[in-house]
Amino acid sequence: MSIADNLLKYKSELDEVKVKLVAVSKNHPVDAVIAAYTVGQRIFGENLVQEMVEKAAQLPKDIEWHLIGHLQTNKVKYIAPFIQLIESVDSLKLLKEINKQAVKNNRIIDCLLQIYIADEDTKFGLGYDEVIEILRTEEFAACKNVRILGLMGIATNAASEKQTQVEFNELKVLFDGIKLSFFRKDDYFKEISMGMSSDYQLAIAEGSTMVRIGSSIFGKRVIKHWKEAES
Repeated sequence: MSIADNLLKYKSELDEVKVKLVAVSKNHPVDAVIAAYTVGQRIFGENLVQEMVEKAAQLPKDIEWHLIGHLQTNKVKYIAPFIQLIESVDSLKLLKEINKQAVKNNRIIDCLLQIYIADEDTKFGLGYDEVIEILRTEEFAACKNVRILGLMGIATNAASEKQTQVEFNELKVLFDGIKLSFFRKDDYFKEISMGMSSDYQLAIAEGSTMVRIGSSIFGKRVIKHWKEAES
């Protein structure tokens, strides 16, 4: 099947349950993004800042770019002018830098707090206690140009269905608790980004509002050739 066919299949399924689709275009060429764009996809996810910057310069301006990979503080300035959503905020230091660059660009930058839910050392994310501590700080309260829309999590790779379900459920329970304690009056705090090609249906069953699907849409990734710009 073509990229367009793959995408339309997912869009039809996800539209029925009102879940947003982030088409993960990392390590795929601009032509692949255009193929998805042509059939109505507007949200694309990238892992690397430099790759996103290069693609954004070549593609339509109504694309909503999501940064879904680990973000270094010295790279925030490159995406601050146009990024739609940073899904991978995993420290107060990073939040403060995003706020700083948002102020410079006279905009508010939407973010998700990435929570560590996997049983793997290679994953990034905040611990449950850490996220609560950050939200209680005066430093966070001072970040007026950052808006937290919700949480993001990545399940353990190749885990059993039961383990994956538990990890997603724990993220949803945390989301509900944070919503009640810190964002009760904020309608914008409503997103839970969890679920990828192999487990998105489990994620949706546990409350995901946004899934990140790449290989099942675009096929095998091309050889990685982007390198992050030096600060």
